[in-house]
Amino acid sequence: MAAGCVTPKKASKIAEKIGMKRFIWAVAAVTALAIGSASYQFGMLDEALAQAPSGRANATVPVRIATVAVKPTPVQFDTIGTVQTIAAVTVKSRLDAVIDKVLVQDGQFVKAGDVMFQLDSRAAQAAVDQATATLARDEVQLENANRNVERDKPLLSKDFVSHQQFDTDSANARALEASVKADKAQLETTKVLLSYYTIVAPIDGRVGMIAIKSGNSLKSNDVPLATINQIQPIYVSFALPQNGLPELRGAMAQGPVTVRVLAQGDKGAPVEGKIAFFENSIDSTSGTIAVRATFPNGEQRLWPGQFVNVSVLVRTDPNAIVVPPAAIQVGQKGSYVFVIKDDNTAETRAVTVDRTVGGNAVVSSGLAPGERVAIDGQLRLTDGARVQIVSGDAANPGTAQPEDAQKSGTAQKPGNPT
Repeated sequence: MAAGCVTPKKASKIAEKIGMKRFIWAVAAVTALAIGSASYQFGMLDEALAQAPSGRANATVPVRIATVAVKPTPVQFDTIGTVQTIAAVTVKSRLDAVIDKVLVQDGQFVKAGDVMFQLDSRAAQAAVDQATATLARDEVQLENANRNVERDKPLLSKDFVSHQQFDTDSANARALEASVKADKAQLETTKVLLSYYTIVAPIDGRVGMIAIKSGNSLKSNDVPLATINQIQPIYVSFALPQNGLPELRGAMAQGPVTVRVLAQGDKGAPVEGKIAFFENSIDSTSGTIAVRATFPNGEQRLWPGQFVNVSVLVRTDPNAIVVPPAAIQVGQKGSYVFVIKDDNTAETRAVTVDRTVGGNAVVSSGLAPGERVAIDGQLRLTDGARVQIVSGDAANPGTAQPEDAQKSGTAQKPGNPT
């Protein structure tokens, strides 16, 4: 075969190389077109972003405002407490007996001394009668012995009675006198035992469920018959943080400290009481101190075991700077507000919130009386944004906005001073 001839095998390889080069050039052309299109789109996006700030700067944000005020505001601790009885007594029998009568009902209010249970006391009554008779017999014998001694005295001086007889009569009188004293003690013992058969209320309070009814046999100090809880007055126990102890002690040094409580579900006015005492040590595990307050509970709105909301009024701050709680915003650096300046532009201002009492946030620093703060519409505010003061719900998102705000077609980001 001649040197210049091309074999079919070589021809096939040359064709493959030519096709591969065409494929590579086609991919390169498509890639160049994609890069050019993306560059054009990013250029359009940069132009739009460059124009966006001018549109936001011209937008007016509708807000509602409130004026920073100065007013007397209480300084108080709010916590959760538990109602506890001052006294609770479990009624039991002191001896073995059978219940003869049950004279109280479940849930009845009793006074100290009211008869609650009457036990079968016939044997005890018989013992009292026997002791009474023994005492009467010995008292008669003592009276006769004393008369014998009195008769012996004048006869002894005339030697009509021997000294031995006189000594015997005197000894007999003294022995009977001792017997009378023993009889009186025995009678008192039987009367005390008889009193155990009549079970009375030891305190004023409310009786719980009657555990045992008439006809049942009892053993001494075995099964409780009932429980009496004192309802009036009553305790409320709660815990305060240890950093509040100096305020509490200072307030108690000035006079009684008022405590207001309201039971969960109670729609009435809070019940008022006074601090009774605080514990003699701080709980190191929780950093709190236990406190008890006393309440007259005349209307019986407080019930043992009940959870209540507690407010301890320690003093009143006469010149507290207050704003509505809705004005307070929270960011990464703490609390802040949007102050509306005289030219109707917003300014972010860091504030320190001391407490929230009665629907007012007490601000200890950052605001001055008379300044205006935004209380609605803050999500659309930024530092320096122009605002329009409205009333009602116009500042809420999704409601009808003023005409100049509706004309702005640029979305506005929520303001965040941090």
